[in-house]
Amino acid sequence: MFFIDTLEVQGLGNRSYLAGGSTAAVVVDPPRDIDRVMAAAARRGVRIALVAETHLHNDYVTGGLELARVSGARYLVPRGASVSFEHTSVDDGDTAALDEGLALRAVATPGHTPHHTSYVLEQDGQAVAAFTGGSLLIGTVGRPDLVEPRLTEQLARAQHASAHRLADQLDDEVRLLPTHGFGSFCSSSQAEGDTTTVGAERRANEALVKDVDTFVTEMLAGLDDVPAYYTHMGPVNAAGPAPVDLTPPRQADAEQISERLAAGEWVVDLRNRVAFAEGHVAGSFNFEGEGKLATYLAWLIPWGKPVTLLAETPEQIADAQRELTRVGIDRPAAAATGGPHAWVRDPGRLASFPRARFADLADARKSGKELGKDLVVLDVRRDSERANGYVDGSVHIPIHQLPDRTGEVPPGQVWVHCASGMRAAIAASLLDAVGREVIAVDDGFDAASDAGLTLTRPQSAV
Repeated sequence: MFFIDTLEVQGLGNRSYLAGGSTAAVVVDPPRDIDRVMAAAARRGVRIALVAETHLHNDYVTGGLELARVSGARYLVPRGASVSFEHTSVDDGDTAALDEGLALRAVATPGHTPHHTSYVLEQDGQAVAAFTGGSLLIGTVGRPDLVEPRLTEQLARAQHASAHRLADQLDDEVRLLPTHGFGSFCSSSQAEGDTTTVGAERRANEALVKDVDTFVTEMLAGLDDVPAYYTHMGPVNAAGPAPVDLTPPRQADAEQISERLAAGEWVVDLRNRVAFAEGHVAGSFNFEGEGKLATYLAWLIPWGKPVTLLAETPEQIADAQRELTRVGIDRPAAAATGGPHAWVRDPGRLASFPRARFADLADARKSGKELGKDLVVLDVRRDSERANGYVDGSVHIPIHQLPDRTGEVPPGQVWVHCASGMRAAIAASLLDAVGREVIAVDDGFDAASDAGLTLTRPQSAV
């Protein structure tokens, strides 16, 4: 018998897998914080014999090298991946014995990257599961534009061929276990559902139900923005990531927090957006610890900029620190716990701003409750979201561009919104930090039309 355990990496929208038999296991696409993986193996009572990478990751720092070193496992890396550390190169068709009756077979599936490789878990020669990384996902495939722009169309066509190759080789009942597709920007579109099989994908996956030209044209037209930090992930993974250090960061008092702000460092408040709006250290930024912290902080912060974390409890700092190591932000410069009154020496250094709903925005537009001030509606959603409709007269600056474009926001009272409220809170904190009068719209975008606001819908979205 065999087992497969799924290790969720929710903040990044990815999954890793621990699979094996009674004594030995393989770990596929492990996260940076390998203690989670080691604990999972210990609970199963198995030895980690193999660590397998499906590809050189662009969206997170792998824990594969360190996991292989600590466990003594063979480290399987696709041959075409240019890495500078000791490993076992894997070619199409290679098979690695895992446990009694269990083996792992490599299947070349280029597309997400040129060297991408999937792994089929076989029991007594029969395929039972396929770890497909960024190849065949739930309803979609991994995006092909993260390696080199000139290769994008070629890789998109390779994705189509790779999806068909997997479908042709595997029976309908084989479980399909991708790494991406659960919120990751490595997916060409977001997956719907939580589990799947080859048979289910054969009936519904866009790569398997569309001809190659239609598939490529539609996928390339729908590709979304790429987080800026992706530029740094590939080189880190190719060089061989260092072990993580999750010991508590240096504690900062109110004076040190002030000094770090004055030096231009980032001070990040991890509390929820309601608490932040009610009161925070002037100049600090709000990235909720319960949101997509790693994705958006790594996307927006200038790479290498020191960051100080503020939270209510040491546990929240530890959780954030763990999440940030996965995207290469290894050590916070400092941290502080408690609340905003403990983080400033002068209460005058505390700031706040209002929160509102789209109905409040509609009322303000109708009745002039902005007290004679110019009212600016700032939409910080991505281009692909705005293409489906936007508040008439709104200004558009995607959240990931806002740190460099705050000066482009027109004068007046800024009502900032996104699709749900999380990114609006980040944007409001960025604008508040530079002295703008801001109101964070904490509401779902569907409520804009219900509130009576006029929406403009581009012709392509009609």
